[in-house]
Amino acid sequence: MANTFRVISHDVMPASSGTPEDLYTAPTSPSTTAVVLGMVLANVHSSQVTTSVKLTSTTSGGGRTAQNTTTFLLKDAPIPVGGSLEILAGNKVVLEAGDGIEIDCSVADKTSVTMSIMEIT
Repeated sequence: MANTFRVISHDVMPASSGTPEDLYTAPTSPSTTAVVLGMVLANVHSSQVTTSVKLTSTTSGGGRTAQNTTTFLLKDAPIPVGGSLEILAGNKVVLEAGDGIEIDCSVADKTSVTMSIMEIT
């Protein structure tokens, strides 16, 4: 198994407010598990915005009672003008192959995102 550290960044997102945009999806070929090590969201707008981060899961099995669900890692969190928000704060999130991270913002193209991950193949 190989471990590869990566940074995933997007200058501004989402393209349309209210429509979450994909930031990252764990590859299915080769099957990859990704560990989200940290994420920073920055407001690049001239006024406060609210931002949400979703985990979209396509995995099933393993005794799960709820399968293929979408959950919030952050929901409508305010980010002040010129401010940033670090989410996870030392915690980790595991993405199985096909799982992804989506970003939404109250104003289109006003959240800048940097995410650090480790991919295990």
